[in-house]
Amino acid sequence: MERNKKKLATVKKFAAVRAELKAKRDYAGLSKLPRNASPTRLVNRCSLSGRRRGFLRKFGVSRLTFRELALNGLIPGVIKASW
Repeated sequence: MERNKKKLATVKKFAAVRAELKAKRDYAGLSKLPRNASPTRLVNRCSLSGRRRGFLRKFGVSRLTFRELALNGLIPGVIKASW
């Protein structure tokens, strides 16, 4: 999780520079920036457990954490299906 926080800081730091270089279509300049300045290198992680697989974007948590929270009634509007 700490590595992902560092990547996020680097992305924010170089966002304006990347946008400017992309507008100029200066791909040589883009390649000289650090690799972690690219937003595609960020990973979606669960805000509670830090798990990266099974991430639900709508809720910002992993499927396991989502299930626990939903069963405890901590997510408004989410109920267990029954038919």
